Amino acid sequence: MKKWSVLIILGCAQFVLVLDGTVMNVSISTVVADLDTTVTAMQAAITFYTLTMASMMLLGAKLGDVWGRRRAFVIGSWIYAAGSLITALSPNIVFLFLGWSIVEGLGAVLVIPAVAALIADNYTGPDRVKAYAAIGAISGAAVAAGPLIGGFLTTYASWRYVFAGEVVIMIVVVSFSRVVTDSTARQQVRIDALSVLLSASGLVLAVFGMLQSKTWGWIRPAASPEIGGVEITPLGVSLSAWLMIVGGFLLYGFVRRQAVLVRTGRPPLVQIEMFSIAALRSGLTVLGAQYAITAGLFFMVPVYLQMTLGLDALETGLKIFPLSVSLILFSVVGTRLSSIWSPRRIVLWGQGILVVSSLILLGSVDLELRSGLFGAGMFCAGAALGLLASQLGNVNMSAVSKTQTSEVGGLQGVFQNLGSSLGTALIGSVLIAALTTSFGAAVAASDLPADAQSTVAGLTQGGVAIVEANSVDTIAEQAGLTAAQGQTLTDIYTESQVSSLRTALFALTVIALVSLLFSRGVPAVSPRRRRTPTSS
Repeated sequence: MKKWSVLIILGCAQFVLVLDGTVMNVSISTVVADLDTTVTAMQAAITFYTLTMASMMLLGAKLGDVWGRRRAFVIGSWIYAAGSLITALSPNIVFLFLGWSIVEGLGAVLVIPAVAALIADNYTGPDRVKAYAAIGAISGAAVAAGPLIGGFLTTYASWRYVFAGEVVIMIVVVSFSRVVTDSTARQQVRIDALSVLLSASGLVLAVFGMLQSKTWGWIRPAASPEIGGVEITPLGVSLSAWLMIVGGFLLYGFVRRQAVLVRTGRPPLVQIEMFSIAALRSGLTVLGAQYAITAGLFFMVPVYLQMTLGLDALETGLKIFPLSVSLILFSVVGTRLSSIWSPRRIVLWGQGILVVSSLILLGSVDLELRSGLFGAGMFCAGAALGLLASQLGNVNMSAVSKTQTSEVGGLQGVFQNLGSSLGTALIGSVLIAALTTSFGAAVAASDLPADAQSTVAGLTQGGVAIVEANSVDTIAEQAGLTAAQGQTLTDIYTESQVSSLRTALFALTVIALVSLLFSRGVPAVSPRRRRTPTSS
């Protein structure tokens, strides 16, 4: 037990950090009501929690090398606890955004790379493989447990207790952090501020542009932002497109900057040449795709269950329960299989099952989602994500030397959280864009009078917001429509939400298919076969 005490401490911190990515999704409607905000604002908060981590993770990894990994772990844990406390006490969406999306995110950028590096410091050989697999399983368990914990506490107490509990856990983690060994010498290096600025601003602009595409449009301007009453549409193109283009150029500038630093003998923020390692490149890209799918699924399904079907937080968590169970179960199965199967074989099985689950979910969508097919699709999705979670951390860490584990830990954090940010932003944008298109077309084709259609068109000119389906008739009456017209509009809106969910699930299926192309570099030799030459 003493040997694994380090893993328990690090695993508790990892659990809390990953938990925050899914625990609030089932509480969206409750938080929207409590803080008098909107689903769109909550989508932004969820996205920016992971985006803050993605944009600053490389800096966090480098600070761990400079300060010492255990010290960075402790400082990050205290910052995270402070952010959780602000969130628990937040009176409005601004404080929630500050505490959760910003302060917690900044604490996490120190903790996540440190966890990966400290495992390498404290374990060797087969124990290190088991430790990385266990951390992957813990991450999977946190993803799975989030909806259940959030649903239970939101229904029977308050969503605020989730964050209050995180404060307590992080205090306990810090109290026992001395059992963790930090054997890697600190590096006396100067962190390049321009590299930090280029990477952070590039990622923020690119993902924020994607997030806002649901409101501003992808290319053609729609409800563009205004300054002084003047719409901001440079050259007649949506601001979202320009933000993504500028973000891409800044990231390109970051890559070029790293090459210049290496050429002039100065330490880069990240060793770009590590991406020439096939196993690491594949492991990171599959990891990013996995988290994009997870985040997209955990955003769209709870929104539909609560806003269309009117389920509460606990009922939503129970609807997702098959995924939660299978994710935990197959994280353990994947860990056991790693002793006889190669990582590539397990990853390919996981990716294949993920594609199948996406198709099952796509075929299960109906007005009530009562079909056993939906439960089967969620179970298969959890099985796939569990298999992937059990492998990718060890694939990435095993691809480099011990001295590079902190850097790779940072890169893992970047790809995890960038994937989550893109998943939430992209799937959210697809969901809302599909809802707007479907709703507009259905209203135009309905038997509503011309004046009623005109009223609805005026109300939804800037896009169709996600609201509770049972509130549409009230909104319609407030806009001057009759009760009968309000009921017709409610039926149209509900059907449009079903249609938009199908479209978003199809986008998820495409991502799952594309991710199959990324796994070619994952090691194709099982651990047992790798040991054979050295034992002979």
